[in-house]
Amino acid sequence: MRRSPIKAVLFDLDGTLVDTAPDFLWALNQIRASLGQDALTESGIRTAISDGSAGLVRNTLGLSVDNPAFEPTRQLLLQHYLKVIGLYAALYPGLANLLSHFDASGIAWGISTNKPSLYTNALLTQMALHSTPSTVVCPDHVSKPKPDPEPLLLNCQHLKLAPHEVVFVGDHIRDVQAGKAAGMRTIAAAWGYIDTPAEAENWNADIVCYKSEDLHQVIKDWT
Repeated sequence: MRRSPIKAVLFDLDGTLVDTAPDFLWALNQIRASLGQDALTESGIRTAISDGSAGLVRNTLGLSVDNPAFEPTRQLLLQHYLKVIGLYAALYPGLANLLSHFDASGIAWGISTNKPSLYTNALLTQMALHSTPSTVVCPDHVSKPKPDPEPLLLNCQHLKLAPHEVVFVGDHIRDVQAGKAAGMRTIAAAWGYIDTPAEAENWNADIVCYKSEDLHQVIKDWT
């Protein structure tokens, strides 16, 4: 029996909808330069981005959370990041056309992210997307962030849709866990900030999508 058609698509932000690694790379290399360290390449930070600023400081600057320099360094990283946010970031290939398709076909779309609203709003403003999300939920809008389903259920309230009418796309296991707990269909974005695409096969998503360009057809089959 065919399930009811999808009426909205929600995206995780970093590593799913937008490649933000170039912005983070610039910010990190400002700090590394001040410490006399060699600059990193983008490949050296991609898998750390999903763990936010704390993960970047821990995994790319070698500071543990209990190091007295950890929090000042994290705040400095965020200051640098805010200076450049959205200047180098870009939608993943094929997603600009997909968002235009949503607008033309009456499918709503939105964002559910663990990125605080200060940085989410700054990123979206700077990027000036041609399509506007119908709902954006950040961790400071809820009591429990993903993998709890609360953010996605708030998205549904904004959209005035039931969870089974929505699909969630994300590049981390917590995205799939949150989507499934909310009662949504889920797509694992294997193009995102993960060690290997094969890792996404173990998340129990409804579908694993390996290339952002292929997402349009996957969603089309559900609408």
